[in-house]
Amino acid sequence: MLWLLLAAIPLAALAQTATPSGETLERLVKEAHTKFKNEMSGKNADYIPYLASVPSNLFGVVIVTVDGKAYGAGDVDYGFAIESVSKPFTAALVMQESGTDVILKKIGVEPTGMPFNSVIAVELLKNRSVNPLVNAGAMASVSLVKAGSAAEKWDKLLACYSRFAGEKLSLNEEVYKSEAASNDHNKGIAELLKSYDRLYADPLETCDVYTRQCSVNVTAKQLAVMGATLANGGVNPVTKERCLDAKYVPKLLAVMMMAGFYDESGLWAWHTGLPAKTGVGGGIVAIVPGKMAIVGFSPPLDEAGNSVRAGKALYYIANQLDLSLFGSGK
Repeated sequence: MLWLLLAAIPLAALAQTATPSGETLERLVKEAHTKFKNEMSGKNADYIPYLASVPSNLFGVVIVTVDGKAYGAGDVDYGFAIESVSKPFTAALVMQESGTDVILKKIGVEPTGMPFNSVIAVELLKNRSVNPLVNAGAMASVSLVKAGSAAEKWDKLLACYSRFAGEKLSLNEEVYKSEAASNDHNKGIAELLKSYDRLYADPLETCDVYTRQCSVNVTAKQLAVMGATLANGGVNPVTKERCLDAKYVPKLLAVMMMAGFYDESGLWAWHTGLPAKTGVGGGIVAIVPGKMAIVGFSPPLDEAGNSVRAGKALYYIANQLDLSLFGSGK
């Protein structure tokens, strides 16, 4: 079984190098930005009208270390829709409130091998919601947040994200309106999950809260702090606030490794060996436990829904620093 193989990996291989110097990190983010800023592959997501209108030349790369230091290049302060990068942080809130068993039993942790919004996966796979990082599982996560109303649930989610970011985040109303006007597919998935008893609140209310969470505005720098909080065992490296109990972080990172890169998760793990989460807003966050988070942002996506420039930049940095959790590739 996979978990037995992972357990056999020596701890020395999982933490093979010291955290690089600030000079090295600053040099690498600048190199990655320069190297890929003229990459023209991919196109903006267009099934959400707002995302199609975001300037496709935007590109930022940021590293935030577990001691709270930030190194960035490019458009690191531009606010963009967090989209699916929100999903691990909702799962974190569910874990914090209810433990890990609720994720395992009521959602699942297996990759689908199918697109992130697949209805076929809901119909074919036994767990239906499958994992908290695809749309079905993410809505199941939202439905498990403890609250007396949809409004309270949304407030708790936004407050959770803000704690991870170390500053108050907000809803991008334009993104929300655009998504709410075009989210019939997700509404259908929510209703389907409810029919299988794999959604635990009202389907339409759940879908609306989920749409709001995907419409949160975040910068690459803020997202890097969110990721660095996970790298730092659940403690925000800037504010020093604990956002997630340390015992839950490895479980969350395991799901990110297996399912965080849509249906290219295996390819991403093969090339970088890092847990990550990507979103159709153009953001990607990769976690290096005990060391740092690396974030890239650029709107044009590949066919799987992953940012082309951001993915290449993160791959470049991860390999230059030999960061794979599975051991050195050099």
